[in-house]
Amino acid sequence: MNWLIISPILLPLVLACIMLLLWRHPVWQRWTALGGMVALVGCGAGLFGVVYVHGVQSEQLAGYGAPFGITFVADLFSSIMVLASAILGTAVTVYSMTNIENRRESFGYYPLLHLLLLGVCGAFLTGDVFNLFVFFEIMLMASFVLLTLGGERGQMEGAIKYVTLNLISSAIFLAAVGILYGMTGTLNMADLSNQVVWIAENRPEELPLLTILAMMFLIAFGVKAAMFPLFFWLPASYHTPPPAVSAIFAALLTKVGVYSMARFFTLIFTHDVGTTHMIILVLAGFGMICGVLGAAAQNEFRRILAFHSVSQIGYMLMGIGLIVMLAHRDDEIAHHAVQMGLAGTIIFVVHHLFVKPNLFLVSGVVERIGGTGELKKLGGFYKTEPLLAIMFLISALSLAGIPPLSGFWAKYILVLAGLQLEQYFIVFIALLTGLLTLYSMVKIWAAAFWTDVPDDSPVHNAAHMAHAKHGIRRMIYPIAVIAVIIVLFGVFAGPIFDVAMEAAAQMLDPSAYIEAVQFEEFSPTLGRGEEADS
Repeated sequence: MNWLIISPILLPLVLACIMLLLWRHPVWQRWTALGGMVALVGCGAGLFGVVYVHGVQSEQLAGYGAPFGITFVADLFSSIMVLASAILGTAVTVYSMTNIENRRESFGYYPLLHLLLLGVCGAFLTGDVFNLFVFFEIMLMASFVLLTLGGERGQMEGAIKYVTLNLISSAIFLAAVGILYGMTGTLNMADLSNQVVWIAENRPEELPLLTILAMMFLIAFGVKAAMFPLFFWLPASYHTPPPAVSAIFAALLTKVGVYSMARFFTLIFTHDVGTTHMIILVLAGFGMICGVLGAAAQNEFRRILAFHSVSQIGYMLMGIGLIVMLAHRDDEIAHHAVQMGLAGTIIFVVHHLFVKPNLFLVSGVVERIGGTGELKKLGGFYKTEPLLAIMFLISALSLAGIPPLSGFWAKYILVLAGLQLEQYFIVFIALLTGLLTLYSMVKIWAAAFWTDVPDDSPVHNAAHMAHAKHGIRRMIYPIAVIAVIIVLFGVFAGPIFDVAMEAAAQMLDPSAYIEAVQFEEFSPTLGRGEEADS
């Protein structure tokens, strides 16, 4: 058995169980959680190294081969996501040791954090649609409890909106899974790719139903990803929990939705890219502009960041939507530009996975010292916390796409791909959104960091400052580490782009993914094909 593939799933599960046994020992829980996250980084790095050197890897569980058994598959995109998620999880765990108070710890914060990583890593690595649904539900349950830890009024209000819309999404997802299985007789993703090709060639009358199914999955994943117009749960909930929880949510929850969308609309639903991917491209544009305008209207630190998450999802979907051009152009330039656009999506997803959580972590320090997240009640952090101010600038300017930071290269690749494909309107929206993002970041900088401290600020209270400063360095260390990653991401943009292009090539040409899945001698696809040939 290839334990490396399933280790990112087994490790969080085992450690969550161990930490539940350590329920009355919070200190042991903290260090077990941190050790588990570091081990998860090692597993993710090992998995990425194997996939990068040896190609797509797969593992069949339960003693059955594909498409009947439980399949896990790791390609470059999924292994990159597992590694990045583990690194971010480690940083948030260190931050949580100061940011999460004992009362919330006693409700099982660290086991829930590992269960969330279990769902996330499982969603990235599964090769089966139903198991993707299972991991989505694990992630939903863990995230709902994390969102409500503490039971404050604002948390409960945001959690109700979050869980209601996500349960509707899960119902649509499950209905689509049932219909898809009824059509194809399989839920193995690699086998589904073959099935859709077979249906397109032999049963063209079923193609409209496949397109409807694609839209059902788009809605289900769109809710998870906070895609326009299904995003209103995100700005209603992300500012309510502790900043450490907001950070892990901003890093992982929406990324699983985007990842699933990218997987399904490059591997399975490629029969009508002129329709499905055009819808994705249009929604990406609306998401960019609506999210950034919503952010510009806010005056609370974390609310601004939450609306910007909606805006940034639009950039991630842009690269997927540009595949629509393959329905109109079949030349080498178009194929290369589409591959570049998908590579831009991969880079943007990883860039955002570090940048946005770091801004939420900065907001937690600001709220701890300033006593609030309202911009009009903050000020002076440039003088009192210069290191924190630098960390904020690095992350904020990267989010806005200022060179040479990671956000610039991600946006540059997407814009270049859009220009080569002559999609000028979405390029214009992307550039305009970048300018408005810079405006929002400057607004936060001017209000919270650059202006003088208000007279009624709690920073003038010595007792408050003594409490706020306690352990503050432990919160700043992970912020500084992520900021270094962001800078290195921009410095080594060339090699990162090469890896992203290779990952995009694997997704656009899924033959390596399909070949890596060891099929039994008979599968529904092969059986139908033989019947058709006879």
